[in-house]
Amino acid sequence: MKFITRVAFLIQLLFAAAALGAVQVDINTADARTLARELSDVGLVKAEAIVAYREAHGPFASFDDLANVKGIGPRVIEENKERIVFGKSRPAGGGTEIGSPGSPAGW
Repeated sequence: MKFITRVAFLIQLLFAAAALGAVQVDINTADARTLARELSDVGLVKAEAIVAYREAHGPFASFDDLANVKGIGPRVIEENKERIVFGKSRPAGGGTEIGSPGSPAGW
């Protein structure tokens, strides 16, 4: 019985670790639904505000720019610093994309 309990615990631990691997999101290209889904404490209304601000003022260059969006304060930025990128987004675990400088297609 202890063996089954330990195996069940290890399986849960593996799933939890996979869930914690954050997906990075390009704040300058992601649509509102993607932002709402991938960012912590950002619902659809805040995500739409991010997109509207980006369309009105151009791409974000830093977290300071993002802080200008109504509803996006220091807490939201701090919670999402690991998820937000200001360039191409990358899936959790890294890896190279086809055609990226580090991939064989770029050789």
